[in-house]
Amino acid sequence: MKIAVFSDIHGNLKALKTVLEQIREKKADLTVFLGDIFQRGNEEFECLELLKASGIICLKGNCELYAEHGVDVDPDVEHLREYYDGIRKRLTAEQKEFISNMPLFYEAECCGHKMRFSHFLFLDVDAPYPFLPLSSLKNGDFDKACLSDEVKAYELVAVGHSHGNFVKGNVVSVSASGLEGASWLLIEADEDTLSYERISIE
Repeated sequence: MKIAVFSDIHGNLKALKTVLEQIREKKADLTVFLGDIFQRGNEEFECLELLKASGIICLKGNCELYAEHGVDVDPDVEHLREYYDGIRKRLTAEQKEFISNMPLFYEAECCGHKMRFSHFLFLDVDAPYPFLPLSSLKNGDFDKACLSDEVKAYELVAVGHSHGNFVKGNVVSVSASGLEGASWLLIEADEDTLSYERISIE
């Protein structure tokens, strides 16, 4: 089974179209988007509509939380209030419903391999802002979370959010598909092995 994973498109419609085409060429059986449609690029609504129409699994990132609830859920992004207030005013009822229904994580078991996909590791999945802060990558909290029973219960945990490619134990970070150094992850599972490769977005 082939699973394609990409993240953080950030309003880059050209990159989104490219990654979806590359995924089709690789004949992925399942495609998971790890979140962050908005911010940075200027085609976020076109990206939203393309993802809505794609039928792929679309998970909620922090950008979708801000679009759904406003920036008050995260005190670190007050500087983005005007941008997300504008986004929230422009969203149609159908778009709001799509964003509201985006799950925070997705679990899959393929050929005996248990995997989890989410925008980032969680501090508290039930909190208004459920993800660990990015500062956790520097202060050691992310490393501690990687060693938790919750995370170690999976053979592979794929996350985005940091915009970088790295591996910490069974946690694999996927770089931003919509920004510089763009890539996505192709996971292949059979009864014997679970492997992955990073594919650059040309």
